[in-house]
Parts: sequence; structure tokens; C-alpha cells
Amino acid sequence: MRYLLIVIMISVVTVLGCTQQEVEATDELQQETEGQAGEASSYEPGTWIADYDQALLYARELERPVLVNFTGSDWCYWCQLLSGEVFEQEAFLKFAGDNFVLLKVDFPQKTKLPQEVQKANQALAEKYEIQGFPTIVLIDGKGEEITRTGYQEGGAEVYVKHLKELLGMK
Repeated sequence: MRYLLIVIMISVVTVLGCTQQEVEATDELQQETEGQAGEASSYEPGTWIADYDQALLYARELERPVLVNFTGSDWCYWCQLLSGEVFEQEAFLKFAGDNFVLLKVDFPQKTKLPQEVQKANQALAEKYEIQGFPTIVLIDGKGEEITRTGYQEGGAEVYVKHLKELLGMK
């Protein structure tokens, strides 16, 4: 979405006030970034994204793992509990913002996702052999699994401690 907005903004500036030389430079820049979803500098730490390739790109650039949340956001009780008790809490958001790229792979039942997103999410569920929801998979920038977990009682602080233990962090 941000990428689209950037392209639109560049186009508007190009039409309204650039010289031919500036237009050519803008076109070259756009071609260089074509196919890339963005750069790590455009990732807002602590926010969830939905694009796997983009998450891997950010993970490599930021040198941090991806926390992948396989969820059924609008029907799965344990997913909703994990989201409310942990993922929406300041303690988790602060820790995650400093340590992870956050990727949400959703399988809603009430909300209709675009067909291409459904296919991509299903392919990821198959790749990581997801058997139930919620499943949290920590992966590196190459997409290799580091470890996995799920819902844990106790709230955000307990969950952060659990993630630190899984990753061998102090």
C-alpha cells in the first residue's frame, strides 16, 4: 500500500513540476525499486505486515527474525485471545519493535481476502506445516524456521519472556 502511494506521489510530482531531467531520474529510481516492496527504512517497527517477501527483505536488512503469526483472526478464540492479551499490548509492541519483523498470515472466515492473498497464505501454511491456530513461527531472513510456539497464558510480559527464552536472549 505504501509503495503504491509512493508511486502515485512520484507521478503527481513528475506531472506537476519536474524538469525532463528530474523525470528521467525519477523513472530510473522507480525502475531500480520495481519489484521490491520497500526498504527496511520504510518498515515501521512493531507494526504487522501481510507480505511474506517484504517481511524477509526487512528481516535481512534489519538483521532480525520474522515473527509469523498464523491466525484465524475473526473466528479463532485462542487467536483473538493472543492478539488481545499480547500482540496489542505495549510490552509486546516495544519488544517486538526492537527485535522482530511482524508478519500476519490470516485465515479469516467472515472476512473475504483477495484470491491471491488466500493462495499465498495457504502456500505459507503448507510450507511451514501449520496444523492449527494460532501458530507462531520465528524465521530468519531466508525463510528458515528458527522455532515455533503458540498461545501462552500470562499476558504480554510473560509472552515476551517466553520469546526471549526460545531465542536464547537475556
